[in-house]
Amino acid sequence: MTGFENQQADPTLRRVVIAVALANAAYFGIEFAVGLAIGSVSLFADSVDFLEDASVNLLIAVALGWEPRQRARLGMLMAAILLAPALAGLWTALHKLTSLAPPAPVPLTLAGTGALVVNLSCAFVLARFRHHSGSLTKAAFLSARNDALANIAIIAAGLVTATVWPSAWPDLVVGIAIAVMNAGAAHEVFEAARAEHREAEA
Repeated sequence: MTGFENQQADPTLRRVVIAVALANAAYFGIEFAVGLAIGSVSLFADSVDFLEDASVNLLIAVALGWEPRQRARLGMLMAAILLAPALAGLWTALHKLTSLAPPAPVPLTLAGTGALVVNLSCAFVLARFRHHSGSLTKAAFLSARNDALANIAIIAAGLVTATVWPSAWPDLVVGIAIAVMNAGAAHEVFEAARAEHREAEA
């Protein structure tokens, strides 16, 4: 059975991506508010990533049942969407360089832990579908997986700031790393979508 047929035959996938989209949208508000309150680059970058993940999963829910060529084109669009948090994170990091006040470590660590729980849950439910629709669910799974890794780094930054190095740099470095990781995910999704498009054209 092809990926396209799998999508049509499995309505569970649509329910899963809608649930993941709602979870990401909800935690975006929480993490954005905390990041803004404590001046955290990493939380800001990660919160924008939650909003991007919500958008990607909603697009997947809409695109289920589309023709392979249309899905491949949407995959290329998703690659561009994945770049948004990377650019936002870099912009915030540059702005933070003008004021290197460290973020409050306890809210930073707690917000990172909450984000980790959300992303691990999303990655777990998406893992079984990551090969069902090429670049579409690949984009969703990669986002959730990469975000979980980023959340571990945020927690580490909070602990380092609290116990070893009360500086803005741990948070700043993690924020930049999140931006770079999102750029890498965008490249992976674009390549998968381009391969799908070539296959559909053939």
